[in-house]
Amino acid sequence: MLDPKLKSGGLARARARTDAAPSAERLRGLAPDPASAELPLALRGLETHFLIGDEVYRAVGGVDLAVRPGEAIGLVGESGSGKTVTALSILGLVATPPGRIVHGEIAHHGEDLAGAPLRRLQAIRGNRIAYVFQDPQTTLNPLIAVGEQIAEAVRRHQGLGRASAMRRAIELLEAVRIPDAAARADAYPHELSGGQRQRIGIAMALANDPEIIVADEPTTALDVTTQAQILRLLNDLRRQRGAALVFISHDVGVIAELCDKVNVMYGGRIVESGPVEAVLRTPRHPYTQRLLACVPEIGRAARRIDPIPGLPPATNALPPGCAFAPRCRLADAGCRAGEIAVAPIDGAHWVRCLHPGSAPA
Repeated sequence: MLDPKLKSGGLARARARTDAAPSAERLRGLAPDPASAELPLALRGLETHFLIGDEVYRAVGGVDLAVRPGEAIGLVGESGSGKTVTALSILGLVATPPGRIVHGEIAHHGEDLAGAPLRRLQAIRGNRIAYVFQDPQTTLNPLIAVGEQIAEAVRRHQGLGRASAMRRAIELLEAVRIPDAAARADAYPHELSGGQRQRIGIAMALANDPEIIVADEPTTALDVTTQAQILRLLNDLRRQRGAALVFISHDVGVIAELCDKVNVMYGGRIVESGPVEAVLRTPRHPYTQRLLACVPEIGRAARRIDPIPGLPPATNALPPGCAFAPRCRLADAGCRAGEIAVAPIDGAHWVRCLHPGSAPA
């Protein structure tokens, strides 16, 4: 009766960390990987499900992802492909109930975050790994001035006093190019434009010099000019500070501009991965090819935009075999028979497909 978050009829608020299966069950079938101890972040076999009544929604169905120091990694795909749930799983931010990490490892310098206690996760969130959310309007506290919200993140992890933390907050506002930063620190989120609110989110993410920044479609609701400014700012700041970037987008052009490596997701799995230039110039998975065929090109008015037929599959009713098979012109009985193995193409470029082809540049 008193909690507006329960007005939809739920019986419990979401917990502060995502529920995870016990380690023995969750890590079954995963051999120890000493190499993951040397990486800032490594996902192995990650599966995150939503348990709603008798239905199981397999939002993430086995994702492997390695993030190296200073590297920019892109996750691209249609809405519902599992990009955001993958990113939220890293810091245990998927709402429980109904979310649960049922399998896999989330290794941060070898430490499994999926099984970490809440206190340990809180020490890492916003400190070693930071998150820039998609909609700052709903993630910033409307009752607290933006400068105080940034200062709170500084005090929490650096132990500074209130005055020192506020000075640091103003420095961060200047770093993300907020005009008249000292005065704007006293503003509330509703008093700022969409682009300024997103800059506040970036300032909060940078407050403790993280080694990894996870950016979840941070320019979705902004006009194209502001989008370009935010992307340029984010890229410049992460290069200056030597941070790695995990960037989520449905815009292939943004991924091409910003990232070193791209991972194409569909049906909760990565179906193609490799260096940006290799994947976007010679895509091998039919889904990647069709995704690129949907991108308009300036100066080529005669180019046909070729949408993908059908709709992405519901994650509680994924087809056997390749999830893209019902929409793929190359699919045959083998594509629907069972698990599709990864096929190496060239170096770090691989594809999950029985019929890997090529497309013109």
